[in-house]
Parts: sequence; structure tokens; C-alpha cells
Amino acid sequence: MPDREIVCIGCPMGCTLNVTVRDNQVAKVRGNVCARGVRYAKDEVLNPKRMVTSLIAVPGRQEPLSVRTERPVPKQLIFDCLREIRTAQVKLPVAIGDVIIKNVLGTQVDIIATRDLV
Repeated sequence: MPDREIVCIGCPMGCTLNVTVRDNQVAKVRGNVCARGVRYAKDEVLNPKRMVTSLIAVPGRQEPLSVRTERPVPKQLIFDCLREIRTAQVKLPVAIGDVIIKNVLGTQVDIIATRDLV
């Protein structure tokens, strides 16, 4: 895998990181101002994860329910996660933080409501 250049989002500095990968391991990280940069580079290059946010249509309601993952899921599962969310059915009332889908795709991550809807 060739060297990669990424922008760190681990802190407000936004450092440009140059990441060297050898044998599927991060061999070197350059350009970071703080230790979070090294941690971010390793995660982003070897096992990238993202938060997923979406909306669920609620029958009989004009406004949808907004939801998100409680923490990031593997990047390669984003579209599968969105498909699961699309098929979810919501029973009202819903409060912020209510679990809408438990353990989505076996990730140990729940899909939770981000607003109250009655």
C-alpha cells in the first residue's frame, strides 16, 4: 500500500498527515502535532469508521424521525446500515436516545433516535 496523505480530525488543528503503511501495518505517521494524530491515522488507514445519520418515515406523519448510530460503524457497512434503517418501523411515541434498531448488522452499535416524536 503506498503512502497516504490524510487530514486529521482528531483535534481542531487539522494536521495533514503522511502515513506510511507496510505489511498492512502503519509504519510511520508524519505531520501530526499531537498524539491523537497517530491514533487517528492508524484507525483511518487500517479500519475506517463513520457515524451514520438518516431519516425514517413514520406512517401517518409528515415529519420523519431522525436517527443516528450511537457510535461509528465500519465504513464498508454504511450502505448496509442505511438499508436496515430504511426498513425500520417506528412506534410512537419516541424520545431522544431511544433505541430504534438494536445491534445493527451485528456491530454492537445501536441506531438511536435524535429527537422526540409523539
